[in-house]
Amino acid sequence: MDLQSLGTLHLHQKITMMVNRYEAFADDGNGEPGQLVGFVEQKRLAFKEQVTIYADAGKQHVLAGFKARKVIDLASGYDVTDGHGRTIGNFRKDFGKSLVNSTWHLEQPNAGTTTGRERNHGVAVLRRIWNFLPLVNDLPFPFRYHFDFVRDGVPVFSVDKKTWLRDHYVIHIADPAVDRRLVIAQAVAVDALQAR
Repeated sequence: MDLQSLGTLHLHQKITMMVNRYEAFADDGNGEPGQLVGFVEQKRLAFKEQVTIYADAGKQHVLAGFKARKVIDLASGYDVTDGHGRTIGNFRKDFGKSLVNSTWHLEQPNAGTTTGRERNHGVAVLRRIWNFLPLVNDLPFPFRYHFDFVRDGVPVFSVDKKTWLRDHYVIHIADPAVDRRLVIAQAVAVDALQAR
């Protein structure tokens, strides 16, 4: 399967006692997950500063990975590399703007900066309040949230949470030139690093 030709991806997170698992699927043509195209498995207590994305569940072939430039400086950004360690882009969370509405900046060589923000400003604010409420903040956030990534006002891709309690996302890709490995890495980061 030609990953770069895909216009829709599905990302599912599964949490177990020992690991966090992300699975990226191609769309089956009917709006449902089809063939597995990306797989992440990380120990629950492991640092999130480095993530490897495999092409299959057997973890035989590395598709891509991302690594924090600095472990302590959360605003420093993450470099994304291919299976051979070559840079394919980077992303970072804009912590100043994220105090109100989570904002990410993603860069792909020769493509400029793509900015992703939560689509619904009200849900963004409510999610911040939720995180400060005693006892309630330990419960899953009951509202779905979505991110739109644009470059110069033009849509590049979106990450839409489709389920209330489980972390299932649909990724719609509008820009045929954006590297799908970079999109998968950013989508995993949106979920895995959101509370950082």
